[in-house]
Amino acid sequence: MYEIFHPVFLIFASMSFNHTGELLATGDKGGRVVIFQREPESKTEPFSQGEYNVYSTFQSHEPEFDYLKSLEIEEKINKIRWLPQQNAAHFLLSTNDKTIKLWKVSERDKRPEGYNLKDEEGRIKDISTVTSLQVPVLKPMDLMVEVTPRRVFANAHTYHINSISVNSDYETYMSADDLRINLWNLDITDRSFNIVDIKPANMEDLTEVITAAEFHPHHCNLFVYSSSKGTLRLCDMREAALCDKHSKLFEEPEDPSARSFFSEIISSVSDVKFSHSGRYLLTRDYLTAKVWDLNMESKPLETYQVHDYLRSKLCSLYENDCIFDKFECAWNGADSVIMTGAYNNFFRMFDRNTKRDVTLEASRESSKPRAVLKPRRVCAAGGKRRKDDISVDSLDFTKKILHTAWHPTENIIAIAATNNLYIFQDKLNSEMH
Repeated sequence: MYEIFHPVFLIFASMSFNHTGELLATGDKGGRVVIFQREPESKTEPFSQGEYNVYSTFQSHEPEFDYLKSLEIEEKINKIRWLPQQNAAHFLLSTNDKTIKLWKVSERDKRPEGYNLKDEEGRIKDISTVTSLQVPVLKPMDLMVEVTPRRVFANAHTYHINSISVNSDYETYMSADDLRINLWNLDITDRSFNIVDIKPANMEDLTEVITAAEFHPHHCNLFVYSSSKGTLRLCDMREAALCDKHSKLFEEPEDPSARSFFSEIISSVSDVKFSHSGRYLLTRDYLTAKVWDLNMESKPLETYQVHDYLRSKLCSLYENDCIFDKFECAWNGADSVIMTGAYNNFFRMFDRNTKRDVTLEASRESSKPRAVLKPRRVCAAGGKRRKDDISVDSLDFTKKILHTAWHPTENIIAIAATNNLYIFQDKLNSEMH
């Protein structure tokens, strides 16, 4: 396992591999999108995998000000989602709190020359000076990556957008905010269709908000959304135009003896992901990652403790607002291993088959090529410490892994650690045994 690239100029807010894994798009708090491309295998080392290098950088969103509501709209990129590739060009959706944009990413390595009505600098010629006709030709040029905006989807959300998800029909996508989910056609920008609305008639009666939403990977009529109460609702768009009534409700019964002031906060689901097979759901709340079977609503199929040693620290985590951090989660391509982030630049991996887990650290010390990451271990306060163990009291809560992504088919992961991007590959499975 080794790190390939870690820029120090971005504060990452989102990331996503495309469907082939050859491109990785990252969004930052400054509204920029940086796309990394996997280089082809080296001819001198045919068995070595290519590195990810910067492919294109562009400004996706700018800061705005809503004068009607006296509200400043940040340029931070909340989510990035790739559309399946249909031709030589790539398309991706990026969103900030209010506006979603569709971008086209294409390459150009030829330019036309020999126009009849234009000179070499592009100025229109005087027609009276044109005495002969010539056939324009394409001449080779240095490869240039062009990123052009194709659609802007705006003015549909009153609250901050927290999720976008492209449907498997490749024609529609949805966007979700705290109280509503909208369905869009990729070709229509001036209207969307509201498919979920949980806003009560009186806002004082509000008890939960939508935290994440995603389409089923194979069935275009199914989608799931999570809530701040720790519930998941699976909806079928064939049943009704407005999916306020869910098809299935996934909820784990609460243990009354374990209830505390923080119970509702730490049970809020920060991320939900369908497995590649479409059979399972992966969710992340503050302390755990859970795998749900679509055929079993009563309780999760598997529960993994991400950092249970923090239970004694919930008071201080509440005071410094860390308890509200929203961690993402990811599946590997075979749906056999799950990954999610933690504090101190740690991230956790759980093997569903062997039930083994490992804590790894994304750091500059492990940035040398072919460096193998050593498993780390955190011991609870007052517990016995072994060599290289880290006490929970010495964890750095300002270093947090919120955003993670897994290559769709290979053992390559991307980890966003504050202002560094780490890409690890090759020996992921060996760390689990």
